[in-house]
Amino acid sequence: MESLQQIEKWPVPHAAAAVIRADGTVAGAYGPTERRFPLASVTKPLAAYAVLVAYEEGAVELDEPAGPDGATVRHLLAHASGMAPDRREALSAPGTRRVYSNAGFDTLGDHLARATEIAFPDYLREAVFEPLGMTATALEGDASPARDGVSTVDDLARFAAELQAPRLLDPRTVAEAMTVQFPGLPGVLPGYGGQHPNDWGLGFEIRDGKSPHWTSASSSPRTVGHFGQSGTFLWVDPDAGAACVVLTDRDFGPWAVEAWPPLTEAVLAELRTS
Repeated sequence: MESLQQIEKWPVPHAAAAVIRADGTVAGAYGPTERRFPLASVTKPLAAYAVLVAYEEGAVELDEPAGPDGATVRHLLAHASGMAPDRREALSAPGTRRVYSNAGFDTLGDHLARATEIAFPDYLREAVFEPLGMTATALEGDASPARDGVSTVDDLARFAAELQAPRLLDPRTVAEAMTVQFPGLPGVLPGYGGQHPNDWGLGFEIRDGKSPHWTSASSSPRTVGHFGQSGTFLWVDPDAGAACVVLTDRDFGPWAVEAWPPLTEAVLAELRTS
């Protein structure tokens, strides 16, 4: 796709990207798609998918207690538990604010490990990576389910295909994950300031009417995905019938705020005319 050539002008050492159609085929790719990049918070949708596999297997329930008093697995997945961003302590009552929480996802990892008696990195590999053929993807470092994933564009293209045509999960479960949980909650979208509402599904950010945003003005309100501090993003736009994965090795900053929306705009425009 010609639209992906925009990446050549980005101020990054390395970058790779792919656009994946709803049928799982790759519409276009750019750069070293086999290169492994740190995912930062793009790890969270992968971790959430493992939790949803555990839910379908009966190992956990979405509305069982987890995290702060009164919070559940659902609250943690939707950043609605009230847990602080990077500390395992409550800032607010569950279901009252959207507090984006790395600590919440670490708590989820511990909760799932106790329920399954399998270390979370192992469960994630066995439940998600191996079935999808994501052989270059792993949870590394201190094994935080919030931020320590590494992967390639080739592997994340497989995950993007799964999100659009689920095989590991019942499509109804995936639809629930991409539906607003605890509607109307205000909160801060990291890097983009306060949003009211700041809508999230189960591990997936939902675009809705957020502005400013890391996607584009042409993105459907139903667009879901995540971006990472390591300069990475993944979105799925069901109205466009496609997903896009971009991995770089330059941390998120003003360059990304300027570069990402025009790329998404160009990708969507090219998809409409293809």
